[in-house]
Amino acid sequence: MAARQRYETLSSPPIPGSISCCDGRPPPTGAGPRPGPLPVPAYRKRKNPVIEPHPLVAMIHAVPSGARIAQEAFAREFPQATVWNVMDDRLLDDARAAGGLTDALRRRMLRLIGHVIDGGAQALLLTCSSYGEVVDTARALWDVPVLKSDEAMFRTALAGPYRRIAVVASTPPAVPAAVTQLEALVPAVRADRPVDIVTALSEEAAVADDAEATARHLADALHAVGATDVDAVLLAQYSLTRARDALAALVGVPVLDGAGAAARELRAMLTPGERTTSPAPAVGP
Repeated sequence: MAARQRYETLSSPPIPGSISCCDGRPPPTGAGPRPGPLPVPAYRKRKNPVIEPHPLVAMIHAVPSGARIAQEAFAREFPQATVWNVMDDRLLDDARAAGGLTDALRRRMLRLIGHVIDGGAQALLLTCSSYGEVVDTARALWDVPVLKSDEAMFRTALAGPYRRIAVVASTPPAVPAAVTQLEALVPAVRADRPVDIVTALSEEAAVADDAEATARHLADALHAVGATDVDAVLLAQYSLTRARDALAALVGVPVLDGAGAAARELRAMLTPGERTTSPAPAVGP
């Protein structure tokens, strides 16, 4: 049974000469010192949301490819959900044109989050990693689960038995961004156990023709950095999800993707006690 879908597209007037960021890349910095604390609207918090058989999960997207991958993950991992897709296809362009996230862009994302929560969303996944910092503000404003794009994957990896974890990407900025988030979660999730994090980059994977070719490039990158003995591999971008199963077959260890992990975490939050048979991370032979 596929997840139920709702769609809403929000667009801003185009800015001449703006350039889109790829999935997983934060917008460039360099816009000068960050201003003081962000003034936020006094949105109403919703206490004790009711558990429903088909909970409404909103997803805010900045690029169509991220939307498609997240929708496929929810159809596979959380088909009980009714998915509400909200697309603002200027989010990344406007952040890039501004040289980074501005207070106006943060407030814009907060308005989108408020829009879906006022519309009845019981949980929210922000698929645009570049706006992940806004999630921390949203959590202070609403008693509704709000997830960053990859944090469920990072929590799953750190909570698991994996001693050595590889982070793979196809765009250079995605690697440090993922490692920073992963390391930030260590004290809360894995304070008593050491973890070794290795990284691998394959820009060839970004232009590969199909999932199998993408997986081969990523596997080659892992071999090149001596990561053949890792216990798990994390995909640092939603755009690499199509290669998950093929890469697992090549490397023989669990391969985790952000969208799938988010869907499973929200399913556990919103349908407690329900037995499911959907697959966890792909594992090779």
